Amino acid sequence: MMRVRRLFRVVLVALAALLFSGAAAAQETRTLYRATLVQAAPGRLLELIEFCKRKAEFDVKAGDQPALWMRHSQGDQWDLLLLFPMESYAEYYSSSRIALREDSDRGARALSAAANPLIAWQEDVFVYGPPFDELKAAFAKGTFYHVEMMQALPGRLASLRNERVMENEYSKKLERPQNFIFVRDQGAAWDIFTIGVYRDLKHYAESVDIPIKLQEEAAKKAGFESASAIGPFLRTLIRTHHDTLAIAIK
Repeated sequence: MMRVRRLFRVVLVALAALLFSGAAAAQETRTLYRATLVQAAPGRLLELIEFCKRKAEFDVKAGDQPALWMRHSQGDQWDLLLLFPMESYAEYYSSSRIALREDSDRGARALSAAANPLIAWQEDVFVYGPPFDELKAAFAKGTFYHVEMMQALPGRLASLRNERVMENEYSKKLERPQNFIFVRDQGAAWDIFTIGVYRDLKHYAESVDIPIKLQEEAAKKAGFESASAIGPFLRTLIRTHHDTLAIAIK
């Protein structure tokens, strides 16, 4: 009986992977972002935030979109996460965009030099993610974020991407916010990170009030064995997993 149940579970997961691989491909976009994680020098976080606000003014003058950003509340070591929309490499590094940046380059260089003492640690990763308009609209309404950053086990990146889509399907069936999925192209070591956007902390915590029966139904429809199996299944696909709760910056 145990063998039959194990076989059934394997078949269920395999079918879910096939089902959601199509959904994953459908949701895959080619919107390019540079994600920058920054840890402020001790005692200089507020100065760093002011620097980022001034830097955004130069970005606009150079024809770039200002970053969407958030401030760490608890979790990983970074203080700020900034998402710079690039559209594509060809668009961002086009001759016309480069010319605009060069026009304001002197002031931008001076500002960046002044920021060096404010930063203790920084890393960048280029990722493909959702359309910028969708992300910007969500950030405009939300003030609280749940960020999950993962490295896949060797050979499991596609499966991890599918699992993220399955979790979104699970959240959708429970009428909960779905995560924005970002997949690494180059840069830092993260393979995938996701951002969940919520109105506030209370909105984020409302999931605890969802009846177990509804959670179980949603999990099975999304392709999981059960609601309690979602976390253990994710851990069969990843080498590292960092969670961070963050807040909007006014």
